[in-house]
Amino acid sequence: MMPPAYDGYFADPFVLRLADGSYVAYGGSGAPAEQPRVFEALSSPDLLAWTREGPVLDRLDPQVGDEYWAPEVAEADGAFWMYYSVGHGIDGHHIRVARADTALGPFVDQGVNLTPNETFAIDPHPFCDSDGQRYLFFARDVLDSGRPGTHLAVALLGSMTHLASEPRMALEPNADWQIYQRERSMYGTTRDWHTLEGPSVLRRHGRYWLTYSGGAWTGAGYAVSWAVADHPLGPWHHAPAGAPPLLHSTGDLIGPGHNSLTVTQHGEDVIAFHAWNRARTARQMHLHHIAFRPDGPRVDGPIRGPSPLQRT
Repeated sequence: MMPPAYDGYFADPFVLRLADGSYVAYGGSGAPAEQPRVFEALSSPDLLAWTREGPVLDRLDPQVGDEYWAPEVAEADGAFWMYYSVGHGIDGHHIRVARADTALGPFVDQGVNLTPNETFAIDPHPFCDSDGQRYLFFARDVLDSGRPGTHLAVALLGSMTHLASEPRMALEPNADWQIYQRERSMYGTTRDWHTLEGPSVLRRHGRYWLTYSGGAWTGAGYAVSWAVADHPLGPWHHAPAGAPPLLHSTGDLIGPGHNSLTVTQHGEDVIAFHAWNRARTARQMHLHHIAFRPDGPRVDGPIRGPSPLQRT
């Protein structure tokens, strides 16, 4: 098995590069319910050595939820803003935002449900374009589709705590490998349920690239693919038919997925994701080189030094 970047349990990793060139990673740690804070933070000077900093988000009233998923953080207006979902078990998740004065928190929820009109919304990804306009990508349940399930949506951010537009479709499932479960009972009916989740966006070569996970996070079929657009609001176009996933299970990785994107101190692109350990008892963070070319992205091996992808 390929060794992880960090040995501990660390699901849904998001890696933030700070202004001084250092990094903070945020992820799910499976913290017990009696702990007053959730979401583990790790710090690193170079993406190679990671130090555990402890949980950073203050829990809400249990009536709001008991499961906290997939944090991502953006820096703006002299503060740090954490977007995440919270719900009861796997039900009723909505996206909220918390604020902190430093990247290591503590983050305090701002009392805003950003997705009040969704039945289920998870995996928020704040994206800031080069013109300063901010967007929020996330995953939501959609039933009126040829491939019903969890799809990707996008909305304008008017401020760090306010959506300035109604969410719109960003990407729908288009392939059987994205099926979470066949004949899944959901919302009172039984359907072949598809799942796209964990969106992450950046701009390269004058276009916008979206990486996402598909399938069931619980097993080896989980994988990462990509889409491309000329504007953050779309239309987004899937990778060409027949193109292999960016990440999929191999002899070294089991169920790789839920990625985020960052850059090294030398300006090379990096994809962070989790994969199962050999015993399938924990998801752990991995960091690999990724290169975005005009014909699509390519993933190379783990971070050890300069990527050969950047030299070809």
